[in-house]
Amino acid sequence: MRRNHPKRRQNTDVATRPDRPETQRFSRREEEGGPVWLWGTHAVMAALANPARRFHTLLATENAAQKLPAGRLSPQIVTAKEIDQRLPPGAVHQGIALRADPLEEAVLEDVIAAGATRIAVLDQVSDPHNLGAIFRSAAAFGFTGLVLQTRNAPTITGVVAKSAAGAIESVTEIRAVNIARALEELGEAGFHTVGLAGESARPLDQAVKGAAKVAIVLGAEGPGLRPAVAKACAELARIPIAAEMESLNVSNAAAIAFYEASRGSFPAT
Repeated sequence: MRRNHPKRRQNTDVATRPDRPETQRFSRREEEGGPVWLWGTHAVMAALANPARRFHTLLATENAAQKLPAGRLSPQIVTAKEIDQRLPPGAVHQGIALRADPLEEAVLEDVIAAGATRIAVLDQVSDPHNLGAIFRSAAAFGFTGLVLQTRNAPTITGVVAKSAAGAIESVTEIRAVNIARALEELGEAGFHTVGLAGESARPLDQAVKGAAKVAIVLGAEGPGLRPAVAKACAELARIPIAAEMESLNVSNAAAIAFYEASRGSFPAT
């Protein structure tokens, strides 16, 4: 689970009076700095287990409530339709939703000081589903921090959390005003910063081999890395793919890159 961080709030539970579903419908304002709705079994269970979370409201259908562990917040038993009314259209909530404060962002230098050895850096990746999938792959392959630009990058909404399947609770979100400067800071801390670029002749497995500390840098869907960000990387590398395909989806590329960077780090089972 994500540990309390020097730059994060210390949380206490909030007991809230049950609200009628129609009084707390989803609104864009809830996704811009205030409490957010998280939904789906994995996302909600991980949030409930995170001591750094501050909760407001937990909704569950009768069936879903039976899967919830006894803990810091008792659920309001509602119908699936009532949960639908709280969430954005099309949200697949699996009968459970949690309204909670966002986790506070971390400072890169603190994450480095805490001993991180695998960090992902995203240069203006904008699709929330891709972002959530990247969080999930980062958690799977031992990447403990994910750097996003302060601007031009999505906030961590319920859509991101659902796609991440709980990984936003264990991979630290780091915001940086200037991605190129963040890469310089990582380099100064001993990280080998590798940017993914299809035009590079350097295979990714060779670029990350033997590096004790690695930062994988991925660019936006379509345009890829911006020139200043590419220049700030220690080297650029490519994932070899069939000539018939021009590129990979950024979340797929991230999963492959994270695997290569962590190969040998986990015991075979």
